Amino acid sequence: MRFTDIFVRRPVLASVVSLLILVLGLRSLFTLPTLQYPRTQNAIVTVTTSYFGADPATVAGFVTTPLENAIAQANGIDYLTSTSQVGTSTITANLRLNYDSGKALTEISTKIDSVLNQLPSAVQRPVITVKIGQTTDAMYIGFNSDILTSSQVTDYLIRVVQPRLQSVPGVQTAELIGGKTFALRAWLDPVKLAAYGLTASELSAALQGNDYIAGLGSTKGEMVQVTLTAATSLHSLEEFRNLVVKQVNGANVKLRDVANVTLGSEDYESAVAFNGKQAVYIGILVAPNANLLDVVKGVKEAYPDILKSLPQGLNSDIVYDTTDFVNSSIDEVIHTLIEAILIVTAVVFMFLGSWRSVVIPIIAIPLSLIGTFTILLALGFSINLLTLLALVLAIGLVVDDAIIVVENVNRHLADGMKPFDAALQAARELAGPIIAMTIVLIAVYVPIGFQGGLTGALFVEFAFTLAGAVTVSAVIALTLSPVSCALVLKPPHLGEETLETRIVEFIDAKMDWVKDRYQHLLARSLRFVPVTLAFGGIVLASIFWLYSNSKNELAPNEDQGVVFAQSTSAPNATLQQKLFYGDQVYKTFAKHPEMTSSFQIVTPGLIFGGLVLTPSDKRKITAEQMQQTLQQELARSVPGQRLVTFQPPPLPGSNGLPIQFVVQSTDTFDKMNDISRDFLSKALATGKFMFLDTDLKIDQPQMSLVIDREKTAQLGLRMLDVGGALTTGLSGGYTQYFGLDGRSYKVIPQMAQQFRLNPDQILNYYIKTADGSSVPLSTVAKFQTMVVPESLNHFQQINSFTISGVAAPGVIAGEALETLKEVAAQTLPPAYTIDYAGSSRQFVQESSGFAGTFGFALIIIFLALAAQFESFRDPLIILVSVPMSIAGALVFIMLGFGGASINIYTQVGLVTLMGLISKHGILIVEFANEQQHLGKSKYEAIIEATSIRLRPILMTTAAMVLGVLPLIMASGAGAASRYNMGLVIASGLSIGTLFTLFVLPAVYLVLAADHSKTREASAVDLDDAHHAHAENKIRVVAS
Repeated sequence: MRFTDIFVRRPVLASVVSLLILVLGLRSLFTLPTLQYPRTQNAIVTVTTSYFGADPATVAGFVTTPLENAIAQANGIDYLTSTSQVGTSTITANLRLNYDSGKALTEISTKIDSVLNQLPSAVQRPVITVKIGQTTDAMYIGFNSDILTSSQVTDYLIRVVQPRLQSVPGVQTAELIGGKTFALRAWLDPVKLAAYGLTASELSAALQGNDYIAGLGSTKGEMVQVTLTAATSLHSLEEFRNLVVKQVNGANVKLRDVANVTLGSEDYESAVAFNGKQAVYIGILVAPNANLLDVVKGVKEAYPDILKSLPQGLNSDIVYDTTDFVNSSIDEVIHTLIEAILIVTAVVFMFLGSWRSVVIPIIAIPLSLIGTFTILLALGFSINLLTLLALVLAIGLVVDDAIIVVENVNRHLADGMKPFDAALQAARELAGPIIAMTIVLIAVYVPIGFQGGLTGALFVEFAFTLAGAVTVSAVIALTLSPVSCALVLKPPHLGEETLETRIVEFIDAKMDWVKDRYQHLLARSLRFVPVTLAFGGIVLASIFWLYSNSKNELAPNEDQGVVFAQSTSAPNATLQQKLFYGDQVYKTFAKHPEMTSSFQIVTPGLIFGGLVLTPSDKRKITAEQMQQTLQQELARSVPGQRLVTFQPPPLPGSNGLPIQFVVQSTDTFDKMNDISRDFLSKALATGKFMFLDTDLKIDQPQMSLVIDREKTAQLGLRMLDVGGALTTGLSGGYTQYFGLDGRSYKVIPQMAQQFRLNPDQILNYYIKTADGSSVPLSTVAKFQTMVVPESLNHFQQINSFTISGVAAPGVIAGEALETLKEVAAQTLPPAYTIDYAGSSRQFVQESSGFAGTFGFALIIIFLALAAQFESFRDPLIILVSVPMSIAGALVFIMLGFGGASINIYTQVGLVTLMGLISKHGILIVEFANEQQHLGKSKYEAIIEATSIRLRPILMTTAAMVLGVLPLIMASGAGAASRYNMGLVIASGLSIGTLFTLFVLPAVYLVLAADHSKTREASAVDLDDAHHAHAENKIRVVAS
């Protein structure tokens, strides 16, 4: 008795197994978290160090280089970049995917501490920040007021709103963007300082010496103790204004005598706006292990209370919410799932015609899908776009096993067997093939999950969802489906003729006609086996050519409902000039009725803006079309700006422009600048780029102070005296903190703006000589004009420049990067090397891993089939269908059908296709081998096998192809990725099935073992054994 007999004979047991799958699945469904993508830990550690007033070369040599040399020794870093700008060093360590960020952060902190003593004394302590999980904020909330100043708005947000948002579960940080934090600004008057014989450095020392936070402790008697305090610190503007900074002839010189003391802002070089009005944003960054949708939902639940508590005149709105796209994408996939179920139901009915036959595989669909959720929960997975996409593809797979069972039972019923006996016999015949097909499919999907890199991290849940679905489907097909057939199906022509029987007869007649035509064509093709094999060889050889000539990219662009604009202003542009250009960007945005809101962020080196669009179903143009339109409009309305529009990256783990091509060299930046400009001009001349720029620009005007050391020495001055006096007065660095209403703020002395409008004014500053007298700076120094880089950049600790940009319409990432490689080969000297950053690095890394995954999956399938069939020949025959289907899919990709390309979705689709198409070969070869064991020749066996299995093969192919039709017809959020995968499955399976039905039989005739001879040999051996046994029995009786 086979194990399947148990369930046919015990229907209650089969029902209990299915009900258990259903109950556990429903319980798991409501427990699983919902995310956009599977959890991945993309961590970026940023080290920011301030050296107020220092030029880029000084920052690079004395701050960036020692720090990055130390940081590079930490483990887990994928690549290290650094930027040295005026007064600031920024080092970014991009960690390897899913590397332990806590461990890396500890190592980096330790390495930094080990070199702090090598940094100049004026350098501030490095600030280390880490972003884990999403590297961009999940949502932005804007606050603006026509009454309150930006500093007042910022202070309220810091004290009230920020703590409230950070208390929402799952919020990693609520980051202020464009905030104007309060600071005590002492705006110095150099004339008054000189009049009182003061220098800026002396005033700074007076501030620090007379504002001291003292912790005295307490008295302690035998019975009583008293806490002691001392009023050594200052707590108000008035106290600072009255601070004595010097005594002259017995009179006190107060800070108010030489400076205008106000409560201002730390920063006057950046600003943000919302819908054209100055604002302050709070960006919500989600913790790595938190549920994105739940976190944003929690923020939105807290938001009404925040609105109610806002002071009069302060307004707020949600500027940008990434979960709008996520929710839309998930809704679209769920709709696709429902559509696929309905389509598959219709397909099954079209092939079977009987509701009795249809109801069995249709029950298997929801049962298998729901049961899969139990496996997802057990593995710690989530409901996300990729697991839902896997369930859509699984519909055709899970119905496949049940269809095969029903079709086989119907065949036995047609031969005159009773329903119970037909179900028993069908289950016995199909147990082996179903188990083999399940093992093959699992063998296909598991290697996807272990690929590594971004593809492996994202698609591990996709792969195991499919593997889980086919496993549950196999269990149902071998337990519930046979007993359901025994109870529901009836022999044909039983009772009076009905509409159902007429439909069944009509379908049977049509399928018989198809089978007859197929047998005729197959018999003719088998007369020319060499020709058929040659055709198969040509198809196999074409795969490399088709793949090589297809366009490559990391992932197709998705319409996420937002378009970004980024501009680099002239190096000497002021904040006011940048705000003017930012306003022009807003006015360009506002012309379009598709705009729901817009935002602008102005920083010292960048103008960044975003146009948030209405939902895709409420506008006539796509985000990509809007991007191209804005690029042209902004070029006209914002002249003189290096401006580019682009869309968010389609996958997590990267930011910035989509193309980031890095060139490294040990040459000086002056030489590299010439190479960079030549490279840029040649790359733009190719016409493959809508925008392209380099981050190495030696165009920053700089006035270098040249000091006469001899005169300085004659006056008894040191470089420390000269440099210190100017640094304190001009750099804008803080000297200390002061307390106000329970919070601390920076104290920043700096020359008032009207006294630092041009270099000539600075030469009039007075410095104090050794004898106490004051002389103008012009006595010992003069300014020399020069042009220097805006920033000095390193990549992996080596001098570098990065070519960043956006490809022209119709040009995708792979083509654009290949063009840049060709330009590099023509332009770069031998010592120069290339590398990649951002999305480009992801693309290069993921592209190289696909061939290995594909080959590994193929080997695993072969070994699994070899073990199942106890043969190394049969797996080769079965896998003949794989190149047929791969070539069929690649034809459509190479033609760019509907914008298709080689990307991580189509690559995973191609691997998935291997398992799907292999099922056909398993059904044919298994049955053909059985026919040979019954005494038929190879030719007769393969003809019989293909004829008998034709109907289930066509039915399962139609169910799978039409089941993914909603993916191909997809629209709305996430449509591009669904289309690419659906196209690969539909085209590859359709063409692969057609080829398989003709090529595989020819290969079977050539490669398959002759099992009929094996049977004859076995029969002879069995007869000999019977004769020997009879002779022994006679001897025993005779004795």
